[in-house]
Amino acid sequence: MLFTALDFIAGRARLVLPVGLVFGIGAGLVAPELALGLQAMVAPVVVTLLFLGVLRLGPEGVRAGLQGWRGGLVAVLALQLVLPLLAILGALALGLGGVFLAGVVLVLAAAPITGSPNLAILSGASGAVALRQLVLGTALLPLTALPVFLLMPGWGAPREVMVIVLRLLVLIALAGVLGLWLRKRGFVGGDARSLRCIDGFATLLLAVIVIALMGAVGPALATQASAWGLMVLVLALGFGLQLGALLALRGHVPLTEAAALGQAAGNRNIALFLGVLPAGLAADLFLFIGLYQIPMYLTPVVMGWVYGRMGLAQGSG
Repeated sequence: MLFTALDFIAGRARLVLPVGLVFGIGAGLVAPELALGLQAMVAPVVVTLLFLGVLRLGPEGVRAGLQGWRGGLVAVLALQLVLPLLAILGALALGLGGVFLAGVVLVLAAAPITGSPNLAILSGASGAVALRQLVLGTALLPLTALPVFLLMPGWGAPREVMVIVLRLLVLIALAGVLGLWLRKRGFVGGDARSLRCIDGFATLLLAVIVIALMGAVGPALATQASAWGLMVLVLALGFGLQLGALLALRGHVPLTEAAALGQAAGNRNIALFLGVLPAGLAADLFLFIGLYQIPMYLTPVVMGWVYGRMGLAQGSG
């Protein structure tokens, strides 16, 4: 019974993307107490999704994700270290700050989302390259995040920043080690039935995340004109990063790889930081993070159309 239910959900995982956005926005309007209550679950659920991602990959998947690691390492350093540092330095030079800057920096500092391989395949990009960037980006996240957090004004003294980064390291290590151990010891198999169960459970948790993160979006769009401006900026950030990386890499690597690297640039697991940031800063970022789900969830539709214009077919990755 449980497997049947999870298998049913897994087979319709693509519907979670657009439907989840609409339902999440609606929940914030008609049941704000539900969305607010679920916000407390975001951090542990994000870590659980990371665990499920590693559990699904298993030791073989992680090893496969490390193929071509030299090029992947350069991409990680460029996307998760150089870009956020340039953003901070540019903001300091211009005297900019506020929640939008904090959100932009966290986006640029974050690793790719855990569902990036599936997202890449759905839209015609290389699933293997997306997997590589997910594995390397997540493994190196504590190291790349440290100088970013140290340089960002208002995020605490070096000792406080070290505590934040250590918390991040512990969360990633626990999720990764437990997932790999369960697969290696055979408690969870790598057969199709087990993987479908993992996919179904992850889809359920993803629905929780969507409702919680999008809960602040509906009321804000209904009552604040500034929220619409913020949404335009967030859409420009998410799709701009994808398009910028795609155009910069086009002609230098195969188009499927350029598309996957573009998605790694634009679709980041910013919600993972909610578990380690100070409570006040995390609360201020909920609207930004909710809005940032929109370009991520619309990637297969929007970028799939772009890739199609360039000659890639959806599902070819």
